[in-house]
Amino acid sequence: MSDPGPGIEAWKKHTSAFDRVQSIASTVSQPRSASVIADEAAVAENTARDHLERLVDLNVLLKSERAGTTHYMPDPLHTRMQTLRELLDRYDHDELVQLKAELQSEIEGWREEYGVDSPVDLRDRAADTETAEQTREFRTTASDWELVAYRLTIVEDAIENYRTYSQDFRASA
Repeated sequence: MSDPGPGIEAWKKHTSAFDRVQSIASTVSQPRSASVIADEAAVAENTARDHLERLVDLNVLLKSERAGTTHYMPDPLHTRMQTLRELLDRYDHDELVQLKAELQSEIEGWREEYGVDSPVDLRDRAADTETAEQTREFRTTASDWELVAYRLTIVEDAIENYRTYSQDFRASA
């Protein structure tokens, strides 16, 4: 672990080791080893490994072996369900329908602006651009499009299953 700055010290002071490990491990875009996660979470590697295994047991993370080293990454199913719960806690049915329309409009705008049907097509076009700026723009937009399309599927799931997912069982207690 490198020399921690004041931000790391404050994070350590106000956050448990488990929460720091979960925070780092739940946001990686590629599988990471316990040592990498430990370093970023400002914990000992053995501590990170123990917490990572607990998160695997809780179905928050997935683990895999690569070249004799265990790697961890967010479980996409857990991430999807967490996002779905956050949407249902934040929006009612009508607001979800409005959010769906906004996401659809954004995708329709990219289709029209770039003359392609998908983020994959836009990435293909990025290979044929004239400037580095255009290449970056196309790649960034393709990534944004993929994220919006993914979020749209979750919003559609929330709308389709709104009554089932949003039942308030506390009211009947």
